[in-house]
Amino acid sequence: MHRFRRSAHLDRGSVTAEAALVLPIVAAFALGLVWLISIGLAQVQATDAARDAAREIARGGDQTTATVAARRTAPDLAAVGLERDGDLVTVSVAFPSRPPAWLLVPIPSVDVHASATVAIEDGVAGHGEDGVE
Repeated sequence: MHRFRRSAHLDRGSVTAEAALVLPIVAAFALGLVWLISIGLAQVQATDAARDAAREIARGGDQTTATVAARRTAPDLAAVGLERDGDLVTVSVAFPSRPPAWLLVPIPSVDVHASATVAIEDGVAGHGEDGVE
């Protein structure tokens, strides 16, 4: 029994040392998770913006109203592009996804891209000569 007490006395600071090694790893993992979640949310935002613009085109809107619809959902730095190929219109939205400012860690931004394609039906107003080019 005397041996047991002696070894317990030697292990006394091991929990503190293990915590000092593990806590920075856990913190880095949490920061990485927050960064990945922010990229995922930005991707959803880009997809929603492209869908909003494509929906506007499908309703008979022109290029201007589709771009306005995309910019309503996308952040300020978003680039919105429309391309017509026959009866199909593809709307693309791209912007840099920046990590949350409250992280206070220099994490790189990632470019997020999304596109949506809609078929233009015959007889829909706004898709003649003045519509999407």
